[in-house]
Amino acid sequence: MLLEMKNASVNYGNVSALRNISMNVKEGGIMTIIGGNGAGKSTSLRAISGLAPLKTGEIHFNGKRIDNLPAHKIVGEGIAHVPEGRRIFPDLTVEENLRTGAFLRRDKEEVEADLKSVFNRFPRLLERRVQLAKTMSGGEQQMLAIGRALMAKPKLLLMDEPSMGLAPIIVEEIAKIIEEINADGMTVVLVEQNAELALELADYAYVLETGDLALEGPANELHDNEHVRAAYLGV
Repeated sequence: MLLEMKNASVNYGNVSALRNISMNVKEGGIMTIIGGNGAGKSTSLRAISGLAPLKTGEIHFNGKRIDNLPAHKIVGEGIAHVPEGRRIFPDLTVEENLRTGAFLRRDKEEVEADLKSVFNRFPRLLERRVQLAKTMSGGEQQMLAIGRALMAKPKLLLMDEPSMGLAPIIVEEIAKIIEEINADGMTVVLVEQNAELALELADYAYVLETGDLALEGPANELHDNEHVRAAYLGV
């Protein structure tokens, strides 16, 4: 397994956000976490990336325990996080935003090659290279957030609600980008309110309900599960 979360619990003050959650991520796949608001989806990603400390449990990545590391060290281990709401730097240009993703890297020639690769993947970012990020559309900002994460050259990409607030045609474009990134060998953990989209993209899925693990299994099987269809797919 590329990543293993073992009996992980997270509290925010006296509020329990995750309770004894165990999840695994296979290298090369797309794993998704679905659930309603307040289920613990984003907290799971924040725990992996070192932004939400564990109360109990362990997280192992690439054979190494990482839950005791600060967030920047976890980035250095090969995990990049595309946060909910994109969180780009609004007053920096597109290129400056992308370069912040490579701030831990010292391989300057490879950084330039990866910047070119991001521009090839996202032509609109190349067109807006010197434009301030805050002047871009929501879909373009989401592409920028993904591109910035890719500049860290991660082994694992965490994506939190990448379709949030976007028009359906842009959601389709983002979904295609996720598929392409994965086809190129990137392992992805996807948190999505849009359960239909998440289950279409993923190989394996976990369902969280108010901090507890309710269901898990191959994504196509959960798509046909009666509880999932009634609670999350509107069927």
